[in-house]
Amino acid sequence: MSSTSVSRHPRTTAIVSLLAATLFWAGNYVVGAAAVHALNPLSLVFLRWAIAVIPLVVLAQVLERPDWRRVLRAWPWLLALSAFGLAGYNLLLYAALEHTDALSAALINAFNPALITLAAVAFLRERLTAAGSLGIVVALVGVLLVISNGNLLALATLGPTAGNLLMVAAICAWTAYTVTGRLAPPLPPITSTAAQATVAVVVLGPLAAATRSLQLPTTAESAAALAFIAIFPSVLSYLLWNRALTVIPAGRAGVFLNLITVFTAVFTLITGGAFTVAKLVGGVVVLAGVVLTNRTSTRSAADGRDGLPRHRAGTGSDAEPCRR
Repeated sequence: MSSTSVSRHPRTTAIVSLLAATLFWAGNYVVGAAAVHALNPLSLVFLRWAIAVIPLVVLAQVLERPDWRRVLRAWPWLLALSAFGLAGYNLLLYAALEHTDALSAALINAFNPALITLAAVAFLRERLTAAGSLGIVVALVGVLLVISNGNLLALATLGPTAGNLLMVAAICAWTAYTVTGRLAPPLPPITSTAAQATVAVVVLGPLAAATRSLQLPTTAESAAALAFIAIFPSVLSYLLWNRALTVIPAGRAGVFLNLITVFTAVFTLITGGAFTVAKLVGGVVVLAGVVLTNRTSTRSAADGRDGLPRHRAGTGSDAEPCRR
């Protein structure tokens, strides 16, 4: 076997891993939209991480062998990260899916990288370039097209729906998660995810019990949906993503996250869901704006480069953090 074919094999495996990770994260939107008809958002988030936490802890121990005492010392950061990300984002996402379709939610979510760029300027002392500013405006126009179903004037009279507003709140929560993760002390990514999942279970379990809102799957379909969400986007996506980052630079890997929206659109078409011209045009505009925004859109005021903190508690890399 030639050296060229040997060198290509790890890269091919990494690309397949990135494709599978984003495919599973897209599945979270489609399957989640079905699951919220049987389980309320609080129950779905609690059960998701209650099932996922054990394999995450095992994977962290086997692959990263962390210093768990050091992990525990970062508990304030882990608490904040879990509140914003694993609990907050997902609660808002599933609440949004009670009122809107998976594709609309994914299209609004596609604006998240641009929103994170704005947050980096505000909180991480980064400077926004002209291309970055234009990209954010373009992406925002795309989101407004999706929210208004192609009629921007309707926003002034009717306003956005509850589902769209909840999804906007969700990407704001994930933006807070990202900024907090980049400021937090460095921890191995799978270990950090496992610790955050533990926090989410410990906090949401008593909350669900106190409010008497805990629901368990009562049909084979709802049980299968919960199992998919708990294993594929919650465990395997994180494992595959972080495995790929050992071969492919984080910045290049981050581009693959745009496929979440693409895969969600494909799933929508396959399942016969609503797919309008406004969603298609809005989605293309959002993705174009995101690509423009992420082409060296910011510069760090601290060191004059785009070197965001790597391997922080909330993220697996300096790219857009692992997706939900």
